Amino acid sequence: MLDRRNLLAGLTTSLALAACGRGGASDTGLLRVGSQKGGTKALMLASGALDGAPYKVEWSEFPAAQNLLEALGSGAVDVGLVGDAPFQFAYQAGSPIKAIGAQTTQERTEGALALIVPKASAIHGPKDLKGKRIATGRGSVGHYLVLRAMAAAGLGAKDVTITFLSPSDARAALQTGAVDGWSTWQPYVAAALAEGNRIAIDGRGFSQGYGFDIAPESAIKAKRALLDDFLKREGKALQWASTHVDEFAKVLAAETGLPLPIAKEFAGRGARLPVPIDQGVIDRQQVVLDTFRQFGEVKGDRPLAAAFAPAG
Repeated sequence: MLDRRNLLAGLTTSLALAACGRGGASDTGLLRVGSQKGGTKALMLASGALDGAPYKVEWSEFPAAQNLLEALGSGAVDVGLVGDAPFQFAYQAGSPIKAIGAQTTQERTEGALALIVPKASAIHGPKDLKGKRIATGRGSVGHYLVLRAMAAAGLGAKDVTITFLSPSDARAALQTGAVDGWSTWQPYVAAALAEGNRIAIDGRGFSQGYGFDIAPESAIKAKRALLDDFLKREGKALQWASTHVDEFAKVLAAETGLPLPIAKEFAGRGARLPVPIDQGVIDRQQVVLDTFRQFGEVKGDRPLAAAFAPAG
């Protein structure tokens, strides 16, 4: 029997970013990598993909994409993986960042991205969102899911109250009934389900499943060779993880504090593989950008194609 008390509390605690202040963009013997909880760091450690790397990797961990993107935009880290929605949101806000690599989910599985509600909730689909209060992170894939669900149901911006909270605060708000639902991603979905909540809206029909390795322009200029090497190693790690779920889950459990069964569920959901940043990938991001603009969430008009700087 899993001990579910404080499961999400431990999971969503923000980590101190002491490492972010060290090093600089010109330090070509060091690559500062940002990782969301249960993300890149766990993947690379579990796979051993960094063994023999001709540079030092300095890790910083973040509870959500917004925090990681802030660090990328300020040049505090050199590279980090985020979903397509938060990337477009930050880029259109003027952040000096670009996507240098892309990943996509090979087989969309239930719960990789979802709107979570208490078991007794009256929310069972997009139309039920009218008049409800939903927690998520601003510009996150969770935010994008809410907007896409609203659009599908013909709801306008004033029909749903979106409350922007960190994962830890959103979890607390859902527990106390301060919000009616929480739109979030893994591993938070798995942990929320373990606490007795359920999925009201699954993200498979609304999200394209792309993730992008993002780097600040300063790091692209100073550390391109290191970044390209890291992406190659990350690609090998993703291949490894797709066939070594149990081994990956053990490292995930150690890194996140999740019970092993939940870590294994997370590791087995929606495995990603690298894909080239081609015109098709760029064109599909227009849907993300148009959705944010439809609801007045994005004001910027930076050219979409200029957001990408793939390896040559």
